[in-house]
This record gives sequence, structure tokens and C-alpha cells, in this order.
Amino acid sequence: MTKDRLISLDVFRGLTILLMTIVNNPGSWATVYPPLLHSVWHGCTPTDLVFPFFIFIMGVAISFAMPTKNYDSTTFNKILTRSLRMFCLGVFFNFFGNIQLFGLEGIPLVIGRLLITAAVGYALMGNFNSKLKTYLAVSIFALYLILAYSGIEAYQNVRLPGVLQRIGIIYFIASLLYLKTTQKTQLLVAIGILLGYWAIMTLFPAPGFEITNLEKGTNLAAWVDSVLLKGHMWAVTNTWDPEGILSTIPSIATGIIGLLIGQLLNSPLLKFEKAKKMAIIGVTLICLGLLWNIIFPINKALWTSSYVVYSAGLATLTLAILYYCIDIANYKKGTKLFLVWGVNPMIVFFLSEIIPQAFVMISFPNPKIPTEQINLLDYLYSFGVQPFFSNAMTASLVFALLYVGLWTILLGYFYKNKMYFKV
Repeated sequence: MTKDRLISLDVFRGLTILLMTIVNNPGSWATVYPPLLHSVWHGCTPTDLVFPFFIFIMGVAISFAMPTKNYDSTTFNKILTRSLRMFCLGVFFNFFGNIQLFGLEGIPLVIGRLLITAAVGYALMGNFNSKLKTYLAVSIFALYLILAYSGIEAYQNVRLPGVLQRIGIIYFIASLLYLKTTQKTQLLVAIGILLGYWAIMTLFPAPGFEITNLEKGTNLAAWVDSVLLKGHMWAVTNTWDPEGILSTIPSIATGIIGLLIGQLLNSPLLKFEKAKKMAIIGVTLICLGLLWNIIFPINKALWTSSYVVYSAGLATLTLAILYYCIDIANYKKGTKLFLVWGVNPMIVFFLSEIIPQAFVMISFPNPKIPTEQINLLDYLYSFGVQPFFSNAMTASLVFALLYVGLWTILLGYFYKNKMYFKV
């Protein structure tokens, strides 16, 4: 770890990534403890906090990565390239299961897809010179668009939005705001975004509807997705996307709030005063979000303004507590686990979802019912974990924790050998 790293921020990032891995990898989606599921629609569970927390953390980290605020063409290119690399990593998740290779099927096809994954991962996380990084990112981005709109059957319905895609967009905008504007301007932009989104979503009905509404598939954000992302949305609905176009706009405010907190942490104030201010800001935002929820419900899928304020408040308060305990009181016992996760988020983001996808693609006769097929992921859960627990939800959680354990061993090796994978 270098001296200029904020340990509490790395721990917070590690906590967030670890929770993300747990909620994304249950033994069975049919048996999951409610807090580890997203809200059905309005409302907020702990799982709904993972994504905004990561965006908030990214915003905080921007001011630490660029403390001198030097802006020139080289800096702009670095920001653009990093954003594109994140975007492309995210899109690859959606392409992975659709890749076709010379008519291959079964395990040979899975191996081929994993080899392509290794190549793409290296191209987008490899430590090349800036010119080559840009060339590779732009080329891969262009290839995605060509495949998605080429008319090739395997790729004609590939989803284009996603978590890393949204993070890449927010990073680009927040970084430029940080370098080119004052904190006052950044605050005004965030407020304008939140109030503007509230107005758009509550005053303008989607075409075909006489009144505004915030229901699934019939709100204005869903209509924008259905027009601009037709055929390339979340397969579960195919009518709107939880990381869609219009709902990405308020998520920028989440990044800006993190950006402002990062600048507070980099200010010359005493550490205790910083922690105190963060705690006050956090509590204030939480209360404001809960009040706004009365007329503009907290909703992750729509990324409502109340959700932005509420989740950013919780993130700020959490960081304030961690900052006080770790960076002021110097209490670091038990933080090593989260540091191991926090310094290598991108490799986890990229591979922790690819691996389960690959396991699902490998199938063989079910030992209990030889006439039926079972995929490798279900086999590992059904025969390796589930039989040892009477409570199906506990079994599902234990499976996720075992997966986290394997990742912890791998990340511990990376940490020990100072191997950091960055975009």
C-alpha cells in the first residue's frame, strides 16, 4: 500500500465488492434471504446499496487520483480511455454467453469463450502505453457495436447497458467536472440533475399514457429505453433496463456527491473535523432522502432522486465511521480481509460473473436423474452444499460464502505479490 492511499476508502470498497459477490452468487435464486435480494420495486434493501456505494466510492477516489487538477489533452485521453475500458469490460459480460466459434458446442465452446475472455481482459486491463490502451479500447468498443447491429442472430439481442457501463460513463463525467469546475459548480450540477430528473419523471408522461406514473414498463425512463435500446435491453423484461439511458442521468449525481466528499477529505481540515462534517452530511442526506421518498419513492431501478440522496447519505455516514475508526483512531484489526478485496475491484467485477456463467454452460447427466441434464454450477450446489443444511436459504448463502472464500484466497495472493489489475 502506498502512503497516499486512504485505507478507510479501500476497506469501504472491499466491503462493497465483497457484498456484491455474495448477493450475485447464491446457491439458488429461489431460496435467498430477503436482505440479499433487490427490492421488488419501490424501497431499498442492503443489496440495493451496493451499486450506489461503489459509484460514491469511485467519486471519492477521483480527487485522490488527481490531486493537482492538471487538465490537458493527455489527461483527457487517460480519462476517456479508462472510461471506455470500464464500459467495454461491462459489455463483454453480455456478449460472453452469445459467442459462437466455428460451430463448436459444449466444453470446447466454453474453453473458446474463456480464451477470448482472457484476451479481452488482458487488452482492457493490461498495462500498455497510453496510445495502445486507447487503440484497444476504441477497437473493442467498435467491434461490440458492429456485432450488436450487424444482424447476426447470435448477437442481435445482446444487452448493451450494465453496471460497469454506467460506472464508466459516470467516471468520465465526474472526472471532467472535478478538473474543470469548482466545488460550488459541482454541487449545483448535482442539485440540478436531481431536481430536473424529479420534474421529468413526475411531470411528463410517457407517450401513449395520459398521466405520469412510476410503475414498471410504463414510466418515461422505460419508454426511452424501449425506443433507444430496442432489442438490446435486460432480457428479463425486454421493455426497459435497470441501467437504462434516462436513469443513468441521476446516477451521475451519486458520483458527484462522492466527488465532493473526496475533496472534503483532501482539504486541510483536521481529521476529526472531516469525520464530523461527513457524519453530519450523511445524516442530513439520509433524512432528506426519506422525506423526498414521500413524493418521489426510493427506487433503484429508476435511480430516483430520493434514492440518490438516501444511498449517498448512507455511504457518507459509513465512510465517516470507517474514517474515524481506521484513519483517526488507528483501529485496523480485521480490516485486512476487506483491503484484499478493496484494492483489486476490477478483476472481481470482470471474472466473478464470468466464472458462474461458464459453469452453467457445462452440463452432464444428473446423478439422481440420469435422463436429465444438470449444469456444473447446480451440481456443485445440489451435491456439495445443499445436503448439509436443512434451511435452503442458509445453504444458498453458504454457497455464496464459499465462493467468496475462494476469491479471498486468490485476491490474497494478488495482494501479497502486489498484483493490482486496473483499467
